[in-house]
Amino acid sequence: MNNLPFLIATLFFLMIGLQIIFFFVPFPLWLSAKLSRVPVGLVDLFVMRTFRKIPPHELVIPAITAQYAGIPISIAKMQSHYMAGGDVQNVVSALIAASKAKIDLNWDTATSIDLAGRNVLEAVQMSVNPKVIQTPLIEAVSHDGIQVKAVCLVTVRANIAKLVGSAGEETVLARVGEGIVTSIGKSRNFKQVLENPDLITEAVLDTGLDAGTAFEILSIDIADIDVGENVGARLQADQAEADIATLAHPLHDDAEFADPNVVKVVQDVRGYALYFSRAPIPWWRDGAPRRPSALALRHIGLYAYRVGALAQFARLPAAELEVCEALEQLRALSHGLRIRLGVIDSPPPRGVDTEADLVAATERLRQAHS
Repeated sequence: MNNLPFLIATLFFLMIGLQIIFFFVPFPLWLSAKLSRVPVGLVDLFVMRTFRKIPPHELVIPAITAQYAGIPISIAKMQSHYMAGGDVQNVVSALIAASKAKIDLNWDTATSIDLAGRNVLEAVQMSVNPKVIQTPLIEAVSHDGIQVKAVCLVTVRANIAKLVGSAGEETVLARVGEGIVTSIGKSRNFKQVLENPDLITEAVLDTGLDAGTAFEILSIDIADIDVGENVGARLQADQAEADIATLAHPLHDDAEFADPNVVKVVQDVRGYALYFSRAPIPWWRDGAPRRPSALALRHIGLYAYRVGALAQFARLPAAELEVCEALEQLRALSHGLRIRLGVIDSPPPRGVDTEADLVAATERLRQAHS
């Protein structure tokens, strides 16, 4: 009886010792590998766990699975892929799925795809069972000015040989959308689109939209199609309402945005001028003034008048805003004339309005002829 506490303590420490040993040298896992004819030693498992910080089961279990599937893969290869940040289990599952589907896929290709950030198992599955992806709502306008809205279903199959370094689903959807817009735009009228939607999708499919992508487009089908607004009529109405037209371009220079000699303009959602100013407009209320790139426009002093509007403008008295800002276009706005803006991408050559502009222009001419 006196030896009982000693025996219990000995048994306790023995169990703790065995747990520690089995943690660093997973004997049951090694035995499973041995029975499955996976060549890995106890020392390999110890080094893997202790020095390389790799959980042995992350490699041994996939190796056993691959061995039973008739695709033997060395632990060394798996270890290298794991340490490179790869998903060993996913790669092994992809190789097994490819073997069953008789798809040519080897370890090097599969690991390259995995390290490129693509799901290699999903790619194999998509090679066997093509995937259907839906486009966002596509809006286009036919020749008669009627808007057509469509949603397409694109059936794609993964091209495993092109998965590394090729564009993905987003590119395919963007190209299909662009192709649908172009094809509808070439149609004589919206009725032609509604009556023969297959002609639209066939024309798009024939343009090789899947070039440079990781997919092969098998089919494009219009799942939903509807008629939108009469864009042509709306544009004509907008143009008919304009008395004066002028130009502007986006401002990308903070110094010009703050320069009173650079006239700024803001527009409404239909493209009509709301106000012209020498001050920085629109003004950012919260915090220091900064230039909202999508809203800040520089006015280009080129005008087109309707004959009646020009005659009316010449008879109008100067407005207080015109006098304040020294901008004649504010006379037109103050008296109710509508000014339509045409926004161009890049500015014309800088004008000469001040002595500083004259000096800068003279210097540019001197450099051009030197």
